[in-house]
Amino acid sequence: MIFRRETDAASTSTSSTSTTGRMSNRLRAALITGAIVAAPVAGLAAAGTASAAAPSTWDAVAQCESSGNWAANTGNGFYGGLQFTPSTWAAFGGTQYAASADQATEGQQITVAENVLAAQGPGAWPVCGPEAGLTAGGPAADVTTTTTPTTTTAATTTAPASTSNDSTTTATTQATTTAPTTTATDGSYTVKSGDTLGTIAAANGTTWQKLYAANTTTIGNNPNVITPGETLTLG
Repeated sequence: MIFRRETDAASTSTSSTSTTGRMSNRLRAALITGAIVAAPVAGLAAAGTASAAAPSTWDAVAQCESSGNWAANTGNGFYGGLQFTPSTWAAFGGTQYAASADQATEGQQITVAENVLAAQGPGAWPVCGPEAGLTAGGPAADVTTTTTPTTTTAATTTAPASTSNDSTTTATTQATTTAPTTTATDGSYTVKSGDTLGTIAAANGTTWQKLYAANTTTIGNNPNVITPGETLTLG
């Protein structure tokens, strides 16, 4: 009896120990499972944490990615200074600024890049991110997302006054003016009110340049100024 009772007690003790062991194993399994389930949640929480970098750091990333060309579009499927793919640009809010990154301003590209950095970390730029010292968790970059139109002011040039040797345009205009009704028949012509060298020359089958050359002494230094009553040689 005593032996059986001891045997029963030992059996009971062994059963209790086994039950306790199974409970411990189940508890450890539950804790491990909970940790596995919690891990992605923690990752999502981290992704939602504000992450940013200084504009100078983004400049360094752009220098590495695209030689600092914020309008880069080389046909390789990546666009802008930070080389966004179209899908990444759209997914992180870029299309509110422009259809593709190369059409957006530097500030707009940096703003979208900070959204990417918050979700994916510096590894979104696996080579240039580390090279430029890109890290997450800094204050928001001080950039503007406003598109400022470029205003070009056309230079206004004032043409110098015509001189006696620069009157081609004036003479051309003169040549299209109605010719005087009276032509000379004796090799000379008397200037009338409203005449110009161009109209006189056209009426007499010559050019104003030849007419002026033949009458420089009479006309003076300015071929645009002739005086009624002056007699011009037509030859």
